[in-house]
Amino acid sequence: MAVELNLSLQQPDPRHRAHLPRHRVMRWLRAALAGPAEITVRIVDAEEGQALNREYRQRDYATNVLTFDYQHEPVVVADLVLCAPVVEREAAEMGLPVADHYAHLLVHGALHAQGHDHEEDDEAEAMEAREREILKGLGLHDPYPVG
Repeated sequence: MAVELNLSLQQPDPRHRAHLPRHRVMRWLRAALAGPAEITVRIVDAEEGQALNREYRQRDYATNVLTFDYQHEPVVVADLVLCAPVVEREAAEMGLPVADHYAHLLVHGALHAQGHDHEEDDEAEAMEAREREILKGLGLHDPYPVG
């Protein structure tokens, strides 16, 4: 049975709609969720991405994904903000389709929304292992290749 997911998908730039059809975003997020969730996914430009990262993380650059988790139980409530230019650049650097990189970052963000973290080595190993497992199940790349 599919995980219950209430999704708001905000894509102001129509160029990214091809990479993020709603049914695929739902599939990627559901694969990462352990229970019901209300998630807003917002695709932003570099200026907004940098402003949000500066305001909430005190880091003055645009990053690929920001997770704002408001509640973990009984329903996960979160906003996932992805910066389109950063996602495109990173996908090109890794030789991946842009959609595949979006999939990884949505899985990554959904895990954060459920309380997973990667600040400590043991947390990072556990989170990376879970990401690998989810992405493999989706038929996608290993985001953390060895060597």
